[in-house]
Amino acid sequence: MPISHYLKEIGRGARGAKALDRHQAQDLFGQVLDGQVSDLEVGAFCIAMRIKGETAEEMCGFLDAVHARLHTVPAGPQPVVVLPSYNGARRLPVLTPLLALLLAREGLPVLLHGMRTEARRVLASDVLEALGMAAQTTPGAVAPGQVAHIATDLLHPGLARLLATRAVIGLRNPGHSVVKLMNPCAGPALIVSSYTHPEYLDTLRATCEGLGLYALLSRGLEGEVVADPRRLPRYDGFVAGVHQVLDEQQPGTASAIDGLPTAIDVASTADYTRQVLAGSLPVPEAIARQVAHICQLARQIPPGEQP
Repeated sequence: MPISHYLKEIGRGARGAKALDRHQAQDLFGQVLDGQVSDLEVGAFCIAMRIKGETAEEMCGFLDAVHARLHTVPAGPQPVVVLPSYNGARRLPVLTPLLALLLAREGLPVLLHGMRTEARRVLASDVLEALGMAAQTTPGAVAPGQVAHIATDLLHPGLARLLATRAVIGLRNPGHSVVKLMNPCAGPALIVSSYTHPEYLDTLRATCEGLGLYALLSRGLEGEVVADPRRLPRYDGFVAGVHQVLDEQQPGTASAIDGLPTAIDVASTADYTRQVLAGSLPVPEAIARQVAHICQLARQIPPGEQP
């Protein structure tokens, strides 16, 4: 079924475009994921939404479509902490693996999902591989105290194809917003998400509320969900969609972080991660606070409850 009638609504520019309701957004995104539309239509969808921007209701519809189609990770005995990782290192080392391993040390099961969308960046999965943790080849249950990571195409090939259009078009698309709040688990999960620009906070907050998520939301490090070690950001928590501010943003930026490498390559990042885990270097305060907030929220998820 062509999506031209949806493109006419969303493709009229920043001022003339109309938002879709949740059902329409679910239908549109489902057709894109299922490969039922042409490459030209996918490109038009990506550009139109980039200009218009997603509403919270559209985001809920897009996520409805994704969650109905995912190859999910089986449920385990505890809620899983989910870390989306799609940006990687640009100017600072990618510290998402450090966050994952600190959470696992607290006894939480941790699942990182992601893929390469920009050719020259170091990914969190690269660092985990260097630390001896191979990626899952099929979605498998995550044990308490374990870090697992999986490529997006194993969760849904159509979603991976949509994300890969960034390499052709040069712009992010709704798929990049969707993966920030996606739950790839068959059981309960705590979604750790982030935003790079303050104007996205309201949309992500409303989406978390609309979907009834258990989630932690904060400004991330160059698009990654881990906190920037140089700053103490605001942390927003969600318990079954109910919002609470856990920490207000603190002023100032640290000029240096003890032991943080200036290089962003895999080996330097893996070595820094090992030293922090061994206690040879301190855990940056922003990341320590993030770990504490995640542990607090994870304890509030009733066993067996779907987010």
